[in-house]
Amino acid sequence: MRRTIIIAAAAASLGFGVNSAAAQDTGQITQRVDRLEGQMRAVQRKVFPGGAGGWVQPQITPTETPTVAGPGSTSAVADLTVRVNSLEMQLRSLTNQVEEGQHQLRLLRDEFDAWKREHAAPAPAATPAAGSAAATGDLGASADAALGGSVAETTAPPAGGNGLQLPESQGGPTRADRVAAVEKPSSGDPAEDAYVYGYRLWAAKLYPEAEAQLKSVVAKYPQHRRASFAQNLLGRAYLDEGKPSLASIAFYDNYKKMPDGERAPDSLYYLADALVKLKKPQDACKVYGELTDVYGDKISGSMKLDIAAGRDRAGCK
Repeated sequence: MRRTIIIAAAAASLGFGVNSAAAQDTGQITQRVDRLEGQMRAVQRKVFPGGAGGWVQPQITPTETPTVAGPGSTSAVADLTVRVNSLEMQLRSLTNQVEEGQHQLRLLRDEFDAWKREHAAPAPAATPAAGSAAATGDLGASADAALGGSVAETTAPPAGGNGLQLPESQGGPTRADRVAAVEKPSSGDPAEDAYVYGYRLWAAKLYPEAEAQLKSVVAKYPQHRRASFAQNLLGRAYLDEGKPSLASIAFYDNYKKMPDGERAPDSLYYLADALVKLKKPQDACKVYGELTDVYGDKISGSMKLDIAAGRDRAGCK
């Protein structure tokens, strides 16, 4: 009888210890969940300042790894652990989106500033009509009164009408002028700066110059994350220039040589597009299949829709 009582007491003590440890684990994980949810709300307010509550899935997301509860864990602890892991992954994804968005915003701002510098020109002089304010007084003062500011602060579109840029043969800027107008960044990261400069040349539709710059990025910085970006953008420059054959080679090289690069899935997608332009729809279908097989768990929902549309265009079965 005494032995039975001792065993029962020991079992009760052990159960209390397990429950106490489980409760302590639950409390700690609950604090992590509360902290992560607070950080998620803060990041979402930054991503969606209007309060729309939208959610933008990243194009390439990390593969989720299921959490296995250890011995002695309660179902509540296991559930909280899964929530913590999910929140941490979402927080990393949102942080990456914010950083990428800020980078793209800087690029757009730099390009717009370069465009303003390129197109800024003094206001053209006009012959005043008889009896007008400019005919009897100072033209600058008249424009000041009409515009509410200094004539020196106003700009006009380039000659040619409707703000359209004249071709070089008609007195427009030379190609050298257009290249010189593309600003070279200086962030302190030479690989990043080299890629961004290539991107700006591509955005300015200076495709041969962009291609040479992007090739140099891949050659000089093959281990930098931007190497994958540069190789993919090289293929897109060839596509935009109407050279799908060279584009297909550039895209395939990015997938073959840097399969873990951030733009490897994009290169496979654009490779299929280039093959369609080369009248090789069957090969394009094989590439779409490869893209889905290799990166199916990493590509976004929007890319999956694009793949489905591309398969329809190529007539894939």
